[in-house]
Amino acid sequence: MSRHADGHHGPDSHGLEPMGVIDIGSNSVRLVVYEGAIRAPTPIFNEKVLAGLGRSVASTGRLPEDAVARALAAMTRFRAINRILGVKNVRAIATAACREAENGPDFIRRAEAAAGVKIEILSGEKEAELAAYGIIMGCHEPNGFAGDLGGGSLEVIDIADGRLAQAVTLPLGGLRLIDTSGGRIEMATDIADREIGKVPWFARGHGRTFYAVGGTWRALAKMHMAATNYPLRVMHGYAMGRQEVLNFCEEIRKAKKLSALPGGDSVNKSRRDVLPYGAMSLERLLKRVQPSEVVFSVFGIREGLVYSLLSAREKARDPLIAFAAEMANQRARSVRHAEELCAWTDALFVAPGPKESADERRLRHAACLMSDIGWRAHPDYRGEQALNLVAHAALAGLDHPGRIFLALAIYFRHDGPEDDAEDKTALSERLQKIVSGKLLKRARIVGAAIRCAHMISIGRPGLIDEAPLGYAGGKLQLRLPKHHAVLDGERLRRRLDGLAKLLDCQSELIVS
Repeated sequence: MSRHADGHHGPDSHGLEPMGVIDIGSNSVRLVVYEGAIRAPTPIFNEKVLAGLGRSVASTGRLPEDAVARALAAMTRFRAINRILGVKNVRAIATAACREAENGPDFIRRAEAAAGVKIEILSGEKEAELAAYGIIMGCHEPNGFAGDLGGGSLEVIDIADGRLAQAVTLPLGGLRLIDTSGGRIEMATDIADREIGKVPWFARGHGRTFYAVGGTWRALAKMHMAATNYPLRVMHGYAMGRQEVLNFCEEIRKAKKLSALPGGDSVNKSRRDVLPYGAMSLERLLKRVQPSEVVFSVFGIREGLVYSLLSAREKARDPLIAFAAEMANQRARSVRHAEELCAWTDALFVAPGPKESADERRLRHAACLMSDIGWRAHPDYRGEQALNLVAHAALAGLDHPGRIFLALAIYFRHDGPEDDAEDKTALSERLQKIVSGKLLKRARIVGAAIRCAHMISIGRPGLIDEAPLGYAGGKLQLRLPKHHAVLDGERLRRRLDGLAKLLDCQSELIVS
């Protein structure tokens, strides 16, 4: 067990009780074990089996026997995994296929015996509620419609100001559409239009965000990323404009062979048959709802279930700051110093410095909290490793521009303008090309400020509080107390000059 410089312990010391969620869907059955029921839970184990329980429920009314056998084998394995990991708190849920099939109750009885846990069969309304809670868990102040596409059904629910409004369950799951249409996409389109047209309140989604949940829609996002050579492969928070999604979905729906399309090879073979139907459902839904954009989420009913069990105090926490603080606790030399950086850099964003919105401030604070996570790496590779870690972390509560800001800010904290060009990574250069100039400059400012702070603190708490930053006489001033005068030097002044230049002013270091 590691101990941090200010007395904090490593990840084994936070005392969280792991929580397991077994999700029995119409297409897949999955076990996810989270480190605990907290605001930003990290999965410590995740396994999926594509059982296909719902592939013929619409036409036969029954769960296929081979699918039942695969699912029960998975339940038996999941029970063993939970025992090995010491997971005592296990929740299990089942969705559309199990609640609709004639032999659903018998399967649930056998699955409970295999998994060793009680299984809750969710109603369509409860599915929609948990999907919405998943969006609230994973997205910052969501406002729009959450749509969760499974193998058997599609749940849509309105979210506004953290509250849930109307919800509906539609028989538009990918496997169900293949079953009811006999594998004819044109007939499936007619079914989708008919069912979507029955919901009058979909008009309330005009101009808002649509949050897309479910493995099929995630596969669509993955395919678009590959087709456009997008530099990240993190699907959560990936956003596309409505028309861009419509065009892409139409292309998939009309394709004779998915693998022939750009990015088609990125889709798992088990998803290729159902993806055209998922794309068609999204296309028809977006034409009716007319949102401003589509945001893809990896947070769904499993995370929503965890969220539903949290205390009111835990629910109120910012998921991004909660995750960043936990990462600092696990990887930084000093959590207290990371927290001091948040306050120390506040002084840069008051007049006459750059203006800062509330969301920009929380992103800066998250960057400060995670700024020292790469300290164990070799100095030549700290920037590269920290950038990759943040860019691909299981972060919640931010969009992709925010994620890229964090990654670049922490990269610039290690690799400043005075470093050799050969140290720049291909990923950092690609990320810099896809963000706005404003965001890039802010990342450079935050990175430069943290670099400057570490010349004083050497990563230890209790020092930068005595050396405040501030603006005076049109200059950026840094005041060192006399008892820390020996910390003054060429490198500190060079880094202070670099920070001041980014802020369009001159620097001044005062020892007093």
